[in-house]
Amino acid sequence: MNKRIAKLREASLQAINRLSAERALLVTEFYDSPDVSNYSIPMQRALCLQHILLNKMLYLGEGELIVGERGKAPKATPTYPEICLHTLEDLELLHTRPKVSFQVAAETRRAYEEVVIPFWTKRTQRDRLFDAMQPAWLAAYRAGVFTEFQEQRAPGHTVCGDKIYRQGMLDLREQIQERHHELKGTPEADRQSEQLRAMAVAAEALVEYAERYAELLEREVAAGSDVSRRSELLEMAAICRRVPARAPRTFQEALQHYWFIHVGVITELNPWDAFNPGRLDQHLHPFYQQDIATGTLTRERALELLQAFWIKFNNHPSPPKMGVTAAESNTYTDFALINLGGLKTDGTDAVNEMTFLLLDVIEEMRLLQPGSMVQVSEQGPDELVRRALEIIKTGFGQPSLFNSDVIVKELVRQGKSPEDARRGGASGCVESGAFGTESYILTGYFNLNKVLEVTLHDGVDPRTGERIGPATGDPAGLGSWEELLTAFQEQMNHFIEVKIQGNLVIEQLYADHLPVPFLSLLIDDCITNGRDYNDGGPRYNTSYIQGVGLGSITDNLASLRHNVFSEQRVTLPQLLAALADDFEGAEELRKDLLYHTPKYGNDDGDTDELAQRVFQMFFDAVDGRANNRGGCFRINMLPTTCHVYFGSVTGAMPDGRQAGKPLSEGISPVQGADRKGPTAALRSATVFNHTLTGGTLLNQRFSPELLEDERGREGVLHLVRGYFHLGGHHIQFNVVSSETLREAQLHPEQYRDLIVRVAGYSDYFNDLGEELQNEIIARTCHNDY
Repeated sequence: MNKRIAKLREASLQAINRLSAERALLVTEFYDSPDVSNYSIPMQRALCLQHILLNKMLYLGEGELIVGERGKAPKATPTYPEICLHTLEDLELLHTRPKVSFQVAAETRRAYEEVVIPFWTKRTQRDRLFDAMQPAWLAAYRAGVFTEFQEQRAPGHTVCGDKIYRQGMLDLREQIQERHHELKGTPEADRQSEQLRAMAVAAEALVEYAERYAELLEREVAAGSDVSRRSELLEMAAICRRVPARAPRTFQEALQHYWFIHVGVITELNPWDAFNPGRLDQHLHPFYQQDIATGTLTRERALELLQAFWIKFNNHPSPPKMGVTAAESNTYTDFALINLGGLKTDGTDAVNEMTFLLLDVIEEMRLLQPGSMVQVSEQGPDELVRRALEIIKTGFGQPSLFNSDVIVKELVRQGKSPEDARRGGASGCVESGAFGTESYILTGYFNLNKVLEVTLHDGVDPRTGERIGPATGDPAGLGSWEELLTAFQEQMNHFIEVKIQGNLVIEQLYADHLPVPFLSLLIDDCITNGRDYNDGGPRYNTSYIQGVGLGSITDNLASLRHNVFSEQRVTLPQLLAALADDFEGAEELRKDLLYHTPKYGNDDGDTDELAQRVFQMFFDAVDGRANNRGGCFRINMLPTTCHVYFGSVTGAMPDGRQAGKPLSEGISPVQGADRKGPTAALRSATVFNHTLTGGTLLNQRFSPELLEDERGREGVLHLVRGYFHLGGHHIQFNVVSSETLREAQLHPEQYRDLIVRVAGYSDYFNDLGEELQNEIIARTCHNDY
């Protein structure tokens, strides 16, 4: 990277994560105005966005090539009091907590105490949500059976398609006007017209925001700059007057155009997993080809612009999380995920020159944000995987690898057209979606192992003594293994029903109270339908529930079947007594459970069949259930860091795990339980059909020595190809030794730059809690493929 980029990168890395009250004050100012009640809720949301974009402070960093920030400056993080209100105690905790803290200045605390808290107390979406939940939902939530993503953040996982590169905001306004005309005299005219008017205001608001930047850049020129910077600033000003009003024409315009839209989405609300550029190599390649051909762009300049673009993502930490939401996903990372490779809409290989150029950027920038992934199709070149492994071997944890062919099958099974499916990919961690046409909302995590624990106590949570599930019978009285499985399935179906009924209410709350007219502009077919993104406007509308702890639940069931029912080594009452005492006085029994009991991840057909059986129960309980947005509920299997939280609320279990310890993550085996090498683990992980999900997450850890030479990397390439041939959805690698990780725990000051793969994202090892650090160390480290 050149000196400019190195300086911008260092400034981003050194910027302090801090809370900004600016957005909260502007939102409060808007809603506290006497005229706000004169407008419909969609129009209120559009006018609120306009008020923010017209009044928020503009930031222009020295040497910047892409402009626009979420807050007043890099890593000045706004808050969203209309969703979730932070108390003064919350602000103090955010300021002082040892991990993922935010500096909270006295000025910010004062703004909250005097303005924000007095106005928003008992008026937030979070208040509405918890007030609307039934006792059964609240009990299961408190117990840690499931979590709820929308209690502190808005619906998200949205990814743009290519429409935004073909149409500017003024083009979309023209489309809205045409739709208005078509609606005249129809029964739905009033409702749809109000939504459309709000979208038009939101489109204009972003144009006005860009115009403000054009004026700022021109003022910088008038104030005097060196000759080279002056010409740059004038070019940037001209770009801001062009985009996002109209579609971009050049490579630099395309990057700035997308970035203004990105800022617009995350200013309107704080969607879970931010907003994603999606298939960036596909979107940018035509602009790159054209500008190279005309001589207006060089490869070196394109690299510089892309590197500047990368830094903008890294300037945006995730808005602060508290309580359960922090426990399930406590990271600064906001999960914007760049998709590379994959397939074109006609089913042919999509890898191009831009794919490899972006991989060069990923390797050199070595930033946590944005995340990156490579879509690998059967027809895609091995050279793409080899290039990815060259980066992965450095221990960066990026890019992750995805099976394009399986993603397409997943989406087509859900009812997407093949063309829309091939335009899609993954966002956030591993979640599949049809880019630019789908609202696919993750609703929260589901604790498969807590369900078993409740089953083993006849519907009672042993941690609290509270009945939270149906009475399925005293386990000691269950006469057979199949009766126990039937009771487990009954408990699972109960909690899934509770979860889904709650989410139907939550979806309606967002449709009624927090529409997103700006985001709705970007996703097909919200304008055509005259409906909001949160109210079924997009072409496809999916709600996901994420299963957590597949490896753990498989090992727990395998232990019960093997030790209680088959071999009869221990009676169920004896085992439950040992679990209640967290194995105190039963150390020999625990050793048998840990070391002499079948485990998932070792290509053991009988054990892996249990993984398939639990998966099918989960799938049958969820898949195809109608949501409120004209779509269905689906499942995926991923944890972020929720396997640590879920472990903390789950007692000792039959696999030998002690109370409070993390569960397995994703579809990976229990940490250290896969003893027969990576190939055996991959065979176990494909015992169920991944195309029935919207994504699965599989972590593996290799010693750095394995990937040092070409032979080792070729072996891993074939490992990946083999896993994808078996139908695996996703795989990612940590390439770091246990010794290095333990040293980093002891001497964190010497390992400030150590990055590890956590779940579907990378993070600084020092930013992880001790329990999560220990969980990563405990994962099996393979020395051969």
